[in-house]
Amino acid sequence: MFQGWAGVEQRVALTLYTDAYVVRGTLPTRQHRLSDILNSAEDEFLVLADATFERFGHRRPARYAEFAQVNLSAVLFAVSDTMVAPIPELRTPKVTETALISIPPFEIIGRIHLFPERDLRQALLELTGRFIPVTEATFRSDEAGEAPRSAPMVAVNHARAQILSPYEAGVRGGAKPNPG
Repeated sequence: MFQGWAGVEQRVALTLYTDAYVVRGTLPTRQHRLSDILNSAEDEFLVLADATFERFGHRRPARYAEFAQVNLSAVLFAVSDTMVAPIPELRTPKVTETALISIPPFEIIGRIHLFPERDLRQALLELTGRFIPVTEATFRSDEAGEAPRSAPMVAVNHARAQILSPYEAGVRGGAKPNPG
């Protein structure tokens, strides 16, 4: 019933955006979702196999290593190259809100998932976890020379993020002010 969630080990292809590098590789895991992989890590780091390192904004060839240890506190956000279908039995009812997440030098626009029946301030106070899932995400960094890219889901390092919500692209200042 819960196959893929703390079940059969699988190799997941990940892209980790750190302070200065884009690190790609694979990770053996029994977890199902990207945020679960990162939030349930037993150590303060991940060890990726078949890893490549590329410095932001440089067009040099990527460096390759059979294994790479990546410190989780240096990870700004992560993207999984593997699509994961949700497991209905494990879903917690949530509502989505559009947000702009600033993780210098990156910005991410997407949907954060909050507990229902709360005002937005209270829901943001209750937003916890080392890595927070952001769905329907677009990320970019003009400073680091990273063009906009879209992903069904990214996991953002909560300790490194500033979250602005609600956010509406194209509206001066981001979101329409609340009257009163």
